[in-house]
Amino acid sequence: MRNLRSRSRAMLKDFSVQSLFMGLLTAFVGFTSSFAVVLHGLQAVGATDAQAASGLMALSISMGLCAIVLSAVTRLPVSIAWSTPGAALLASIGTIDGGFNAAVGAFILCGLLIVIAGLFKPLGRAVAAIPAPLANAMLSGVLLGLCFAPVKAIAFNPLLGLPIILTWIVVGAFKRLWAVPAALVAFALVLAFGVDIPEGAFASLEQSLVPAIDIVHPVFNLAGFVSIALPLFIVTMASQNIPGIAVLKVNHYDPMPGPLFAVTGVFSLLAAPFGGHAVNLAAITAAMCAGQDAHADPSRRYWAALISGVGYVIFGLLAGAVTAFVALAPPILIEAVAGLALVGAFSGSAMAAFQAPESREAAAITFLVTASGVSFGGISGAFWGLIAGGLMLALSRIVQARKK
Repeated sequence: MRNLRSRSRAMLKDFSVQSLFMGLLTAFVGFTSSFAVVLHGLQAVGATDAQAASGLMALSISMGLCAIVLSAVTRLPVSIAWSTPGAALLASIGTIDGGFNAAVGAFILCGLLIVIAGLFKPLGRAVAAIPAPLANAMLSGVLLGLCFAPVKAIAFNPLLGLPIILTWIVVGAFKRLWAVPAALVAFALVLAFGVDIPEGAFASLEQSLVPAIDIVHPVFNLAGFVSIALPLFIVTMASQNIPGIAVLKVNHYDPMPGPLFAVTGVFSLLAAPFGGHAVNLAAITAAMCAGQDAHADPSRRYWAALISGVGYVIFGLLAGAVTAFVALAPPILIEAVAGLALVGAFSGSAMAAFQAPESREAAAITFLVTASGVSFGGISGAFWGLIAGGLMLALSRIVQARKK
């Protein structure tokens, strides 16, 4: 007990207003910039509005608690996020056999795989050994369809779509970090002044302020494991967890990756029965908490990540109201906001996929098969894209070796 008190006093001494501000900013940016992607992804695999709201709430609270626990225990600025690329993957897969129940079963399996990857080093090394060009090609193929949504929104209704896109462009030209939150504000204004809202809609919005918990009975089948669990695990590890460790190391921290991966897997398991797909180490927002803007003293920056966790919990409790508000708009508009949130991720993954000449053809095959959105044998294109690209890369290396 005495050690706990002394540790608490030491932590309170590390608190700063600078870290408080950065933590709140991280939570705001992390939630507003990509919650639309999460909602769209969950609904694409069969979730009802209530189930999507429950999933969003579970993810936000889970990643908030995970950030609080890891930052307090390790004294490192460990930022946590939901798997945004994973949500985009769900949007590209659509409903599988067994519906959302099977998707939730796949979320549980994905969480187990993340825990195993953290505890069982060979599995973690196997994921890290997936050629980066192929992983990035699969990710860019997954993101492509959703990145078309802003253009489709303009075609749907220029008066509704253009203000959102133009706001994103103008604000992004000055401050990239605020581009998506600004587009979200534009979306809210378009919804308030440009969309005919049914009578009594705001009454139901007030009722949704009370968090709605929807427990989903999981169904485990082969389609869920191969179409969702495996690709979701790969995308989450390759696009979030591994880069998240890299961000910490760039900022001169030396974390132990395995335990961090395992803990994010545990919190993913906790969120899954309520409809959440996966939580993981953050990459973009990790740079906010781990950088000098969080505090001049690196040993005190963990408070920024801890405060961001508190912010995520608060946002999670408001998930029902957020979902109910979004549901008032034509779906293409929130898809447009989600697409804008993913433009940076798409451009970065596409550039990384096609950068190396020796793997360019294999990356192209992975990208095209994944982006096609075509399923074979009930298994999503993301899985087949990775398989096709891997076979092409292996064949290319065999031919090159024989020529030598």
